[in-house]
Parts: sequence; C-alpha cells; structure tokens
Amino acid sequence: MKRLNIYERLRDFKVPSSILDDIFSNEEDISVLEGAFSALIDDGFSEDRTAEEISKMIFKELDIDPDQSFTDEK
Repeated sequence: MKRLNIYERLRDFKVPSSILDDIFSNEEDISVLEGAFSALIDDGFSEDRTAEEISKMIFKELDIDPDQSFTDEK
C-alpha cells in the first residue's frame, strides 16, 4: 500500500507513469524513493508537499520539463 500511495501521489504531480514504472521496477531505486519520502514526512512535510518536492527532484535529475508531453500519457 505504501508504494501505491507514493506512485499515485507522484502521478498527481505529473510524473509520467513510464518514469515511475522504471523507478518502481528497480528495487534499489524504489528503496531510495521510499527513504526520501519517509525522510520528508519525518521532517514535517505533508504527503502532498513531499510528493511535490520529490517530483521536482525527479524532473531535475532527468533534465525534463514537467509540462513536457509524453506520448504514453494521453
């Protein structure tokens, strides 16, 4: 349930499912993501704020524009 919650919250902040699928298919990547999500929650962030901050990090790390259109996201 925890992973599904993170996945859905990141989708709410426009992270494409293709990127999330890549992250969630790699156990090391999902462990890092879960750790970051938990750390921000522990620091007092709401789940929405946490997802927003992590989505920004994902876009920055991948050097993509969050408003960029993805063909699989129609």
